[in-house]
Amino acid sequence: MRKHIVAGNWKMNCNFNEADELVNDIMSRLEEDQLPRETLMVVCPPFPYLEMTTDYANDSYFMVGAQNVSDREKGAYTGEVSAEMLESMEIDYCIVGHSERRAYYGETDQTVAAKVDQLLKHGLKPIVCVGEVLEERESGKQFEVVQRQVEQGLFHLTAEQMREVVIAYEPVWAIGTGKTATPEQAQEIHAHIRSLLAAKYGQNVADDISILYGGSCKPSNAKELFACPDIDGGLIGGASLKADDFVAIAMSF
Repeated sequence: MRKHIVAGNWKMNCNFNEADELVNDIMSRLEEDQLPRETLMVVCPPFPYLEMTTDYANDSYFMVGAQNVSDREKGAYTGEVSAEMLESMEIDYCIVGHSERRAYYGETDQTVAAKVDQLLKHGLKPIVCVGEVLEERESGKQFEVVQRQVEQGLFHLTAEQMREVVIAYEPVWAIGTGKTATPEQAQEIHAHIRSLLAAKYGQNVADDISILYGGSCKPSNAKELFACPDIDGGLIGGASLKADDFVAIAMSF
């Protein structure tokens, strides 16, 4: 049975003291509020804070994820971080294919596929982002775009491997803009993704895979979004930088 997952993507925010304070704030709120059953919280800080966050997570109720990983195993790739390195730090999850990585750093579906392979090889769970930009939405290509990203990024995996993957749907036009896809818009894409998984791997596998919503999810709209049958949680950006908001979202199931 698939889990509800609320993952906080801090992006490139917080100095060390701010990060330390934020993790402490999240911990203190989780001690006061018990998460709903079958709900996981994942904190994804910048690379320099992974060790600190992992130390806290050992005594708390959340797991730790990275925001990116190299598509290479090891070697002379200055500035890169390998899946083996993340594994050695006992990191649980890793975001790949985020729209900002695709837009600003030229990552392709093939890059995403290679990163997924590296993560699975080293026992980490990929959170694979897919989604359309505004122009693609307005031209009615959102289903086509998402299908291509899912197929090219993931459909080389076995059914067993696929069960280890989390998918996050990002309506790119709703990230950082204050816009939010309506629950109906989000649900139809989530249902589309699950139907693609069912056609490839069978309904049982499709029903085991958590699909998150990643577009300006806030405490004010989380409950309505999470009530949709195919939305299993959120990949949270700005709201994850406020402990009250982040925990409130996780409590919305």
